[in-house]
Amino acid sequence: MASGAVSPAFAYTIVYVRDVEKSAAFYAAAFGYAVRRHDQSHKWAELESGATTIAFTPLHQRETDGLSGEVQLPDAAAARGPVEVCFVYADVDAAYRRAVENGAVPVSAPEQKPWGQKSGFVRDMDGNIVRIGSHVRE
Repeated sequence: MASGAVSPAFAYTIVYVRDVEKSAAFYAAAFGYAVRRHDQSHKWAELESGATTIAFTPLHQRETDGLSGEVQLPDAAAARGPVEVCFVYADVDAAYRRAVENGAVPVSAPEQKPWGQKSGFVRDMDGNIVRIGSHVRE
């Protein structure tokens, strides 16, 4: 474990999207979050999501593309990116239904997993995978 000044805190998950405003509104409706901040430049939005902020920013930005490279999307609609987001709910089935009713694309309906978690998967409007699950029971 790191100590002192180099002790990390997981502060942000940043999702690169085509339309920041639409994505923030979608996540609020589909997954039950409130939008905490929406920058007037339309380049940043945040959800009220507890200790770790979920933020949205455009796929391509002059400020970062030149520094860290452009965002690369999967080549095919059935492919997935290298990161998935997981939201935990007490009622996974109800959360899954809510997400789909609000525009999430169904990937896999919730089912009980051998490792003690119930989970299902959807895609957001940009094709990102979102796991809707329970806490793992041991």
